[in-house]
Amino acid sequence: MNDQSNTPRVLQSYVCGEWRTGARDGKPLLNAATGEPVALIDASGLDYAGALDYGRRVGGTALRKLTIHQRALMLKEIGLKLLDMKEDFYRESLWTGATRADGWVDIEGGIGTMLTMASKARRELPNTRILTDGPVEALSRDSSFSGQHILTPMQGVAIHINAFNFPIWGMLEKIAPNLIAGMPALVKPASQTAYLTELMVRRIVDMGILPDGALQLVSGSAGDMLDHVTCQDVVTFTGSASTGRMLKTSGAIVENSVRFTMEADSLNASVLGPDAAPGTEEFDLFIKEVAREMTTKAGQKCTAIRRAIVPADRVEAVTAALRDRLAKTTLGDPAVEGTRMGPLASLDQRDEVRERIADLRANAQIVIGDPEDVRVASGSAENGAFLNPVVLVADDPFAACAAHDVEAFGPVATIMPYDGIEQAVELTHRGKGSLVASVFTDDKTVAAEMVLGLAPMHGRVLIGNRRSAKSSTGHGSPLAPLVHGGPGRAGGGEELGGMRAVKHYMQRSAVQGAPRLLTAVTGIWSEGADAQQGTHPFRKSLAELQIGDQLVTDAREITKDDVEHFAHFTGDTFYAHMDEAAARANPFFDDRVAHGYLIASFAAGLFVEPNPGPVLANYGVDNLRFLTPVYFGDSLRVRLTCKEINPRENADYGEVRWDCQVTNQKDEVVAQYDVLTMVAKTWG
Repeated sequence: MNDQSNTPRVLQSYVCGEWRTGARDGKPLLNAATGEPVALIDASGLDYAGALDYGRRVGGTALRKLTIHQRALMLKEIGLKLLDMKEDFYRESLWTGATRADGWVDIEGGIGTMLTMASKARRELPNTRILTDGPVEALSRDSSFSGQHILTPMQGVAIHINAFNFPIWGMLEKIAPNLIAGMPALVKPASQTAYLTELMVRRIVDMGILPDGALQLVSGSAGDMLDHVTCQDVVTFTGSASTGRMLKTSGAIVENSVRFTMEADSLNASVLGPDAAPGTEEFDLFIKEVAREMTTKAGQKCTAIRRAIVPADRVEAVTAALRDRLAKTTLGDPAVEGTRMGPLASLDQRDEVRERIADLRANAQIVIGDPEDVRVASGSAENGAFLNPVVLVADDPFAACAAHDVEAFGPVATIMPYDGIEQAVELTHRGKGSLVASVFTDDKTVAAEMVLGLAPMHGRVLIGNRRSAKSSTGHGSPLAPLVHGGPGRAGGGEELGGMRAVKHYMQRSAVQGAPRLLTAVTGIWSEGADAQQGTHPFRKSLAELQIGDQLVTDAREITKDDVEHFAHFTGDTFYAHMDEAAARANPFFDDRVAHGYLIASFAAGLFVEPNPGPVLANYGVDNLRFLTPVYFGDSLRVRLTCKEINPRENADYGEVRWDCQVTNQKDEVVAQYDVLTMVAKTWG
C-alpha cells in the first residue's frame, strides 16, 4: 500500500488473464489535497483486440455455463469480502479529495449496490441460464403453435468507460448486472482516480472467485479499443456529453449497431414548492439538500443540484439561509479530522470549474463564495485542488441564461426565481434533459402537478417533505432498484433499475414453434406441451420431478349447502352468493354463484396429497382468474401440471410452479392460476 512516503506505485492493466504494465513512463497522478504524486498510469502497448477476444472466448463462455443464481452468489461472496477490506479503499479514497462521508457513498455504496443486485437476482429471477420475457403467446387455436420471447446473454464484452468522481461505485454498479446476465466486463476508469479502481480489481482478482476473463481492467488510455467492438458487445460511458457523442458515433459502434448507453452532463434542478415558506420544514429541508449536494464530493456528482428554482419572493431568504449553512463547511484535506468538504479531484478539474463559473457570470451574479480566494483549514491551498462553494443568482432565468447550458462540475449552484408552477416546470425543462429533479412540498396538488410536469424530462423525481425526511435517501442518491439515467443531454440511458439493468446485457428473441419444443428451450411448460401422469406429483422430490408431470383429479359437485356454509363460515355473504333475485339481476350471472375462493379452496382439496412428503409449503398463487361462473350442481375437476422447477443454490429445497386449471362438467375453464410450492431436493 502506498502511504505517499514511498515511490508512487505504477498502475497496471489486467487483460488476457494477467497484470500488464504500459510501455511508457506513466503519467503522475496527484493527491488532490496536497499535490503529492500517488501513482503513475499508462496503458500504451496493450492489445485491445486481443483483450476483447479473450473476454468473449474465455470469460463469456465460462459465465454462460453458470446459472443466474450461481453468478449472483459469486457477486455476493465478492461483495462480503470487499466489505472486510473497506479500510484499504478508504485510505486511497482520501487521495481523490473525498472525505470519509464521500468515500462511504463510493466504497460502501458501491459494494452495497452490487450486493443488492445479487440479492434481487436470486429473489426475482429464476435459477436458469435463459429468461423468458412475458407469457407464452398462443399462435393457433389448437395449441399446436406458440411463441415465447426469451432473453439470452449477449456473446460479447461489456465495455465500461467510467468517470473520475466515483471510481468504485461507478465500476461496481455497472459490472454487477452484466455479470449476472452472463456477460464479461472490461472496465476503463478515468485516469485521475484510477488507482482506487485498480486496487479494488486487484483484490477481486486475488479472490479467484470470478472465472478467467470475466473482469478485465485498462489503467490508462482506451487507445483503439472501440475500433474492435462487434454487434455482440455493449459499451457504457459516463462523462461529458461531447466525449460521449464522439464515442457513440465512432465507426465500429455505428457500423455494428453496438448498444451504447451514455450518462452525461446533467443540469439537475431542485424546486422549492410555493407552499414551502421560510419557517416550514420543507424550506429547511430544501436548504439542507442544496447545501449537501453542493458540498458532497465537492459537488462532483452527476446528480448534484446545479439549479435551485425558488418562488420569486424567496430568493433573498434562500440566499441568506444557504450562506449561513455553507459557512459551516470546513474546507481542507479529507485526511484531517473535522474537514467537511475536500478538494476537487485535480488542479485541471479546478481550472475547468473556474472557467465554467466565469461562463455562468455572463447572466448571473455571485452572491456566496469567491472562486479565486481559496482559504483552507488544512492541506495545500497552492498545490491542492480546493475551491470554495459558490452560489449565483440569475435574476432573469427566462432570458439567455448560461445556467441552463453550462455545468460547473463542482460546488456550484445557481438560484433562479419563478412565478407559478408552470414557470418552475419550464425552467427545469430548459436543462434539456436531466438525471434527477426534486421538489420540496407538503401540498398534494403541488406534488402531483410538479411530478407530471417534471417526469418527461427527468430520469428520476424526488418529492421531499417532512413525512419522508428521516427515511429519504435524498436528491442525489441513485439506488439499485431504481433507474439511473435521463433523457436528452443527460445521455438518454438507464442504468440500475433492478433487474432491468441485467436485461440490458441480454438479447430478446421471439421463438416460435410447437409448445413441446418451446418447453424444451425455456424449461417452462405451456398448454400443448408434453404431459405425463402416474405417481402423484406431490410425492416427488426435485430429483424426481419433471416438467409436465400432471395430475387430473376426480370431480366434485358444488352444492347450495357448500356455498352457504362457506359464506357463513368466512363472513363473505356477498349478494351474488346468497340472494337469487339479486344474482339474476347481475349482468354476469344467471343465478346464485359459488365464491371464487371456494372454488380455489375445493381445488386444493382435490389436488393436495395430504401425507408428509417432499412438498414442504405452499407460498402463494399467481395470476388467479375466475373465468366462468359456477352454479349449484356444477361438477369441478382439477388438472395440475408441473410448470417450472427452480432449484435454489446452497439450499436443500427449491420452488416449483404448477399450472392449475379448474374445469366444469362442460370442460369449460372456470379458474386458472399458478400454484407456488417449496419442494425438497431429495426425500426419504
